[in-house]
Amino acid sequence: MLTSLQNSLIKQLRKLHRAKDREQQGILLLEGTNLVEAAYRAGRSLETLCYTPEWQAKHPRLWQALTQVAKRVEAVSPEVLAAIATTVHPDGVVATLPRPDRTQFHFHSLGIVLENLQDPGNLGTIIRTGAAVGADGLLLSADSVDPDHPKVLRASVGQWFQLPIGVSSTLSDTIQAYRHQGMQIVATAPTATQTYWEVDFCQPTLILLGNEGAGLSRELADTADVTVKIPLQAAVESLNVAIAAALMLYEAQRQRTCTPR
Repeated sequence: MLTSLQNSLIKQLRKLHRAKDREQQGILLLEGTNLVEAAYRAGRSLETLCYTPEWQAKHPRLWQALTQVAKRVEAVSPEVLAAIATTVHPDGVVATLPRPDRTQFHFHSLGIVLENLQDPGNLGTIIRTGAAVGADGLLLSADSVDPDHPKVLRASVGQWFQLPIGVSSTLSDTIQAYRHQGMQIVATAPTATQTYWEVDFCQPTLILLGNEGAGLSRELADTADVTVKIPLQAAVESLNVAIAAALMLYEAQRQRTCTPR
């Protein structure tokens, strides 16, 4: 059992709290039973599995399954586990996973594009909603929050493994390329004249959403074929971006699944 915070592996894992170290090492951190089980069910191989003996006793079958897909397996003390994890009260298991390739990405029916999104909780919630409606995937601008941030994974409640996620440093050019391929580009703006439920979402569509405070940049907003609004009462300035995404995604699903009369 590993009990020292000075162990070289433990030092390496603690560095994964930082985005630059996750990028340099090419791995990310999975915390908690739900996420490591979701990784296993998604068929992912683990780099490292760290667990406390108490966790192993509670989850013997899952422990046995995970040991078959992990390159390195280590029992650790509760104090060491707590130091590796980013959560205040970890439940006894932490694992690492190779970071996915974010450059190979393709939309064909329904996609989500996020510009300069900063809150990991918002991103995780949008990932969860995108997976729930069966979206093709999600594309982020390079200045957005790291999609491998531990809070993003936790907020997605395991759906991070189900929704493809890409990152583009040339988001406007990427959207224009999809536009030329025939995909409809839909953006939101409070000054728009039509509501989001008046759009024809039955055709291949990309939904553009911007920064929590500033919204979409002018450059990205100008790529849209259609601009829509989400109606609000006069005293309400805006909606949370994750709620806005959910409204539009479920409207797209409603239109695509309802039976014509």
